[in-house]
Amino acid sequence: MKDNIFKTELLDLASKLDAVTNSCGELIMAANAVVEEQDHASTIYLVRKTSKLKDTDGVQKEVKVLAVSLKDSLMKFYGYLHIMEANDQFKFQRDDDTRTLSELLDDLNKLIGLEVVKSKVNDLIAYQKVQVLREQQGMHSQKGTLHMAFTGNPGTGKTTVARIVGRIYKKIGLLSKGHFVEVSRTDLIAGYQGQTALKVKKVIEQSKGGVLFIDEAYSITENDHSDSYGRECLTELTKALEDYRDDLVVIVAGYSKPMEHFFASNPGLKSRFNTFIEFPDYSANELYNMLEKLCASNDYIMSADVSQRVLAFFKEQVEAKNENFANGRLVRNIYDDLVMNHARRVATYEHPTRENLALIIDEDFSIPHTSSKLGQNLN
Repeated sequence: MKDNIFKTELLDLASKLDAVTNSCGELIMAANAVVEEQDHASTIYLVRKTSKLKDTDGVQKEVKVLAVSLKDSLMKFYGYLHIMEANDQFKFQRDDDTRTLSELLDDLNKLIGLEVVKSKVNDLIAYQKVQVLREQQGMHSQKGTLHMAFTGNPGTGKTTVARIVGRIYKKIGLLSKGHFVEVSRTDLIAGYQGQTALKVKKVIEQSKGGVLFIDEAYSITENDHSDSYGRECLTELTKALEDYRDDLVVIVAGYSKPMEHFFASNPGLKSRFNTFIEFPDYSANELYNMLEKLCASNDYIMSADVSQRVLAFFKEQVEAKNENFANGRLVRNIYDDLVMNHARRVATYEHPTRENLALIIDEDFSIPHTSSKLGQNLN
């Protein structure tokens, strides 16, 4: 659910009214069901309860005031939610991306590393483009399912590639909108029986015409022996993969091993996907090139000394990497630290030059806490 500014007010009023009417938590439970799941039965209960308290003779004035306030808060909550959903629908329908197909392909191919990934994606795009052209000429075409699975460690570019694929598919006529919706388990699974299917349907409806990206998709089924909500989600999702295959691309992503379990959890799930792409970890040189590119795009330059230390740091991290190795996210963290340390240093200059404002030097690089041994080696 969107961050509703009336959520706290509704819960607070329900708690107060529950206390003064000795409702034993019933009003609180109903309010929680409303703000978390927009539960229909709980909404009706609150409307009827507050109306009865307001209209019953002999009820204390304080109780009537709270009942009226709670009913008003309930309406404001749903009104705000409705407006936000309408705004989302408008946002999803807009086409703000003015890049041409060649520019989008160029953006894909300019990504650092990922050579095998880019090759597979380019082949896939070429195939789908030709199928669209054949269809336009009245020839037999076999586009097949567009859904994909991206596997690999965090920070390897899965989300970036997924966004570009959505825009490219829009340009070649496979998708009507090409927008990008990213969700996780909490966006798909509800806390009450029967509500999960409604949440999944809502997400699917928002995503139609574009790309639905489900990160850490295996989390849906990680408790499959006891999690009936996860199974409910997967059943609804599997159905949608087939029903909307002509104007929806679903990309599931996550660690390689858990994703194998994800596909094994539902007999019909894996057959809905025909493209499986493994995203490899970045090399030390690729991480360094990413950092250098990030600096250049923001008008920063690394000195030779700091460049050597950063590259040595990346080599150490790649050699010692474990399941928490952050890949591209590590680059972003290093960049943020460099820029902040640079700012602290240059802010003390009375009249900094253009070179001072751009140049990142050795003292701006502090070894992250992830490797005390590395700090000893490099300092």
